[in-house]
Amino acid sequence: MKPPPPTTPAAASSSYAVVAEGLRKTYGGGRGAPATHALDGLDLAVPRGTVYGLLGPNGAGKTTAVRVLTTLTRADAGHATVAGYDVGRRPRDVRRRIGLTGQHTAVDGILTARQNLRMFGRLFHLDPAHARRRADELLEAFGLAHAADQQPQHFSGGMRRRLDLASSMILAPEVLFLDE
Repeated sequence: MKPPPPTTPAAASSSYAVVAEGLRKTYGGGRGAPATHALDGLDLAVPRGTVYGLLGPNGAGKTTAVRVLTTLTRADAGHATVAGYDVGRRPRDVRRRIGLTGQHTAVDGILTARQNLRMFGRLFHLDPAHARRRADELLEAFGLAHAADQQPQHFSGGMRRRLDLASSMILAPEVLFLDE
């Protein structure tokens, strides 16, 4: 059962991790080509501290919704907040509070697992000592400590995916988006 959407920005920031109201996104439609309605009025309210899944067939708009909510794509209409911040007006604040694991693995196959996580830490402006500590914490938490000094190109698909998930957790985000 979907919780009712919040009625005020204060309610959105205190009770809900993600709120979307009437999100619309259309692609194409220029020069006589038919338009594709990727999102056609998406309403969503995800309480903080929960796990929420968007399910649907290919082409249902799941990836487009994730792209809008993570500020990678602008909606044509509607309104959304993530971690209490408006995705259209405050995208930098949203990005500081989220993690994103996309459909395809983002880790480097030649660097070791540990080097990958340290690199992500440095890319997210962690000092070297903090990046090292965080990498070791995540390798342990994701069951990859035994493979820390191995290259992901030799990992199983599941191990690569766990390393990819760990990289999206470098900053311990308030909201984590997983796209397939």
